[in-house]
Amino acid sequence: MVDERAGPSAAEVLLLASVFVVAACGLVYELAAGALASYLLGDSVLQFSTVIGTYLAAMGAGSYLSRFIDRQLVAQFLRIELLVGLAGGLMPAALFAAHASLPGGHDTPFRVLLYAGVATVGTLVGLEIPLVMRILKRQFAARYGLKDLVAQVLTFDYLGALVVAVAFPLLLVPHLGLIRTGLFFGLLNAGVAVWALWMFRAQVPRPGAHTLACAAVVAVLGGGFAAAESLTAWAEERFYGESVLLRESSAYQRVVVAGSAESGLRLYLNGNLQFHSRDEYRYHEALVHPAMAAHGAPKKVLVLGGGDGMAVREVLRHPSVQQVTLVELDPAMTRLFREQPLLTALNDRSLHDPRVRIVNADAYGWLEQLGDDTFFDVVVVDFPDPSNFALGKLYSTSFYALLDRHLAASGYAVIQTTSPLIARRSFWTVVATAEAVGLRATPYHAHVPSFGEWGFVLASRRPWAIPAALPPGLRFLSLPGLPALLDFPPDMARVPAEPNRLSTQSLVHTFEQEWGRVHR
Repeated sequence: MVDERAGPSAAEVLLLASVFVVAACGLVYELAAGALASYLLGDSVLQFSTVIGTYLAAMGAGSYLSRFIDRQLVAQFLRIELLVGLAGGLMPAALFAAHASLPGGHDTPFRVLLYAGVATVGTLVGLEIPLVMRILKRQFAARYGLKDLVAQVLTFDYLGALVVAVAFPLLLVPHLGLIRTGLFFGLLNAGVAVWALWMFRAQVPRPGAHTLACAAVVAVLGGGFAAAESLTAWAEERFYGESVLLRESSAYQRVVVAGSAESGLRLYLNGNLQFHSRDEYRYHEALVHPAMAAHGAPKKVLVLGGGDGMAVREVLRHPSVQQVTLVELDPAMTRLFREQPLLTALNDRSLHDPRVRIVNADAYGWLEQLGDDTFFDVVVVDFPDPSNFALGKLYSTSFYALLDRHLAASGYAVIQTTSPLIARRSFWTVVATAEAVGLRATPYHAHVPSFGEWGFVLASRRPWAIPAALPPGLRFLSLPGLPALLDFPPDMARVPAEPNRLSTQSLVHTFEQEWGRVHR
């Protein structure tokens, strides 16, 4: 009999600690599956919603099934921990390898594997907590009434989830990556099984067989952890179809540079192509110079996004420029494009120019906090496409109103605005959004071979006119060619579109529908 007045025993403390660990592991598997699905399939809101929904439903099923486990609770808990560690720990690696091996453009088999894996892990995780509660109740009946038992277990459960929710984006993914994070927490699950075997060895039948099972699971997960870098390299080279030269996981995205000096370099963020070095000059010249040259003598320039420094490179071609402020959310991007010789050669070391000030911050929040007496002659908006709500807010009336507040009276803003051919309604939605806050919108487009027909929008308080001169040394833009950029043929002509508001984010849904037809 346990003395109620005595402090908790070692077994009791370890059982409660196991609740903390299994909760942390369970949430990691859920977050890793959602993040991986977002990287590989796009539309992070949809992927996280469906993964979380499937996972929680499976946990409910597991909790229900736990009622049918009546005997050998400790042994059953030990086996479930090994299965959770094996299935959950290997899931990111298995999904990554499967996606790399499946034929391109066929997402259905991958989705089946994804949700089967999430459902399996969720069911096993759902079995864990009910079993721990019953073990605590049986082992320490004198210490726990029902309300105390539930309070203790759920406290450790929620604390474990809290710690992982903070650590996953800030520490785990940037330093370990998704594959190693999964394997590391799989080893933690296996560690819980090992201590359960040792602590309750008298209650576990066939301890030798269970010891071998623990050793085998630890060996598999440990071997996977050691080989994770090689697996990631193989999978990414299969996925991108060329040699991966640089790879880095930050708190915000997966950054990959692939290609070669002969074929050119490609930058991918979360699997999405951002530029090809052989034709990026077309995109960046079209993005920057119509606004800069039309102004005449811009001195203060703001670049939002564009952490690769390519837009800054083009801005610095104008001798009147005295100050460039680059606001890029991800410090990993600006660091790579400041330090890696392979990349600084592309942006002409623009991020080292003394006129350039780099701010690593969320552009929306940074503009909100900017003093009302700060104005820019030209603002270059070079964000990724509005594929999720976090990006969609940067294409909203609220954001463009902020932009207008800091645009000089004679200034111009220019916004990269997806393809008017493939995502026609999305393109004209951005135009309508700029107009909704009182800005004059001048849409134009350019052909970039890596992307196809690509669109931009000039936004200003004064009419835009074709400039009298362009900076020397341009490879794509020319004064005679500028009028053609303003001509929209019938298949790209304006269509009715509502402004994108922060409260509805209609642009995100439209963008996903239009680009989804291309990828199907």
